[in-house]
Amino acid sequence: MQVQDSVALVTGANRGIGKAFVEALIQAGATRIYATARNVEALREVVMIAPDRITPIALDITQPNQIAAVVRQTQDVNLLINNAGVAGTGGLFTSDSIGTAEWEMQTNYFGTLRMMQAFAPVLKQNQGGAIVNVLSIVSVVNVPIFASYSASKAALNSITQAARAELSAQNTQVIGVFPGPVDTAMSTGVPLDKVAPIRVAQLTLQALENTIEDVYPDPIAEQVFSELQKPLKTLEKQFATMLP
Repeated sequence: MQVQDSVALVTGANRGIGKAFVEALIQAGATRIYATARNVEALREVVMIAPDRITPIALDITQPNQIAAVVRQTQDVNLLINNAGVAGTGGLFTSDSIGTAEWEMQTNYFGTLRMMQAFAPVLKQNQGGAIVNVLSIVSVVNVPIFASYSASKAALNSITQAARAELSAQNTQVIGVFPGPVDTAMSTGVPLDKVAPIRVAQLTLQALENTIEDVYPDPIAEQVFSELQKPLKTLEKQFATMLP
């Protein structure tokens, strides 16, 4: 699909990678962008990027009623960018580790799954379109300080593959984005080189237009996946024929 003249919805658009996606979409010529966040007031700065093309909407992706209301408002969407996510720290064996894991799974996994389910019919009626899921290198290798966050992203990676297989029949592209550390508030304190959020967004939109399914937008991601990508993709394609 072409990003120019597209109509996009971006979750978690108030900062970091989400805000960068809004910027990149404007640069690429998107006609309209629905920028969402749990607190609509947090989107004021984002809207100022292009007030005539950006519509702010309050959305907590863990709330099915809110998702349904947003779907009714945005029937012209043909590009869904699932960026909203949360991350805790502390490992698996702390007093609040179960609560942290449930919080992460409710947003990163179940929330994103609900968004894909809700918008798949919208994309179908708009000639298929595309879904972008923002994942991470921790989708394939667990980083113990972010143990349950890594698990939630691994689960999201798995259903990204499943959605890709199921939605191919309606001509919907499904793209997974696997950055290493990104220069955002979420990665504060991570002692590694960090990629700029706008770089992640720009490379993802390029991949979308070039029908590339998996995006590795920085040197650390490229290194992690250099030996894994080919056999993993071969197996994914092999099992993708086993549809429900």
